[in-house]
Amino acid sequence: MRVALIGRTEILYETAEVLINNGHSIVVIITAVEAPEYTKKSSDFSGLADDLGIPFGSGHKIENFKTELIEANADIGVSMNYTGIIPQSIIDIFPNGILNAHGGDLPRYRGNACQAWAILNGEKRIGLCIHKMIGGELDNGDIIEKDYFEVSDTTKIGEVWNWMRNSVPQLFSKALKNIGEYPEYILEAQSENKDDILRCYPRLPEDGQINWNLSTEEILRLINATSEPYSGAYCYFESEKMIIWDASIVNDDEIFMAVPGQITLLGTEYVEVACGNGKLRLNIVELGNYRGNPRKIIKSSRARLK
Repeated sequence: MRVALIGRTEILYETAEVLINNGHSIVVIITAVEAPEYTKKSSDFSGLADDLGIPFGSGHKIENFKTELIEANADIGVSMNYTGIIPQSIIDIFPNGILNAHGGDLPRYRGNACQAWAILNGEKRIGLCIHKMIGGELDNGDIIEKDYFEVSDTTKIGEVWNWMRNSVPQLFSKALKNIGEYPEYILEAQSENKDDILRCYPRLPEDGQINWNLSTEEILRLINATSEPYSGAYCYFESEKMIIWDASIVNDDEIFMAVPGQITLLGTEYVEVACGNGKLRLNIVELGNYRGNPRKIIKSSRARLK
């Protein structure tokens, strides 16, 4: 099939390579300014377009590239993480519409940062959907392909991202194969029951600040949901910002009283800190230019994290 590539991320870039290897043709690329955590930039997509000898555009308003999309004569659009809402007038350019990769279990998780919100909510699995876009609507439309990633208390957002990086190109390939054979193919229709839909809004780096009054489970989920490739959950130690990259819940039977944030134990390669309902073990932290064992910087059990 002739494919229009629309969006951002290294995942979409690698999807293009997989689709080409599977016999499809990328005939136009439209992207936008990359997010800080993306390893593939707009210039990389521009370079790919040059290599393929196809039109290229970059901007958050896709209507500005309508002429390029029409002249490319694509059969279908493939989209991921484009910055703007795509109107129906653009979708209708393509005989088979536009397929979008969404890192959330639709319709439950629509919107932004869905993988992080799912971890924060304590979900046991995270969904990944390829769905047909509906103009002007957010993550709506029939689901064409779906996959799941099982989540545990130790799952970090980077693991989810790596899973998506491997799964998205394969799901797009499967979706194009099925639609090529059966143009009306769908896996399932999305529920329109409002009780089934959870709208997720963006998260910012400052949302990673730890409140030590929360439970150990809630704080650990925050650490896991904001870990690399994102900016990390953080607190303050002696007035300096300290990022916590890895932690675990302390399961002991000690009955104790401590102000949340109080250091309760200095281990050889870790420290333990009081939370709202128990203790959390900090394994890897970052402070200034140092990253590693927190015992290198926290030397007193009288210390307190803010």
